[in-house]
Amino acid sequence: MNSTEIFETIKSDCRNLLKDAFSGIDLSTFVIEPEHLIEFMKYIKNTPELSFDLITDITAVDYPNRTKRFELVYHIFSIKNSLRIRVKTNVEDGGSIESVTCIWKGAEWLEREVFDMFGVNFKNHPDLRRILMNEDYKYHPLKKEFPLQGYEES
Repeated sequence: MNSTEIFETIKSDCRNLLKDAFSGIDLSTFVIEPEHLIEFMKYIKNTPELSFDLITDITAVDYPNRTKRFELVYHIFSIKNSLRIRVKTNVEDGGSIESVTCIWKGAEWLEREVFDMFGVNFKNHPDLRRILMNEDYKYHPLKKEFPLQGYEES
């Protein structure tokens, strides 16, 4: 399947799960409500003609003025179709979202990095702890309110 066929298939099959969908210059993007994230991710992985079997990245964008402050961005690749898509969802500060490690084991380290840098919690993650900062460090360096100079620890 080509990228247009995959975009239209997902858009059609998941119209009740999608908040928005658009096809950009680089790749297609699907915006999902957090409560539909796992269902959507299982669909794109387990549908044979789509076969999005490799999660390549998870990151977040901090929008401090939004109610759901963090936009989580997942990049997922289909080896079979040699195609990448982007999936976005939102979570509020102090909130949590379901871990996708039940679908892709490779998401474990990616989710831990988002947890460490932004403070986003992932429910049902097998080992959610810091990987870049010290375990007792109480801040999250990629949040917008984190000072450029860092905090002085005494």
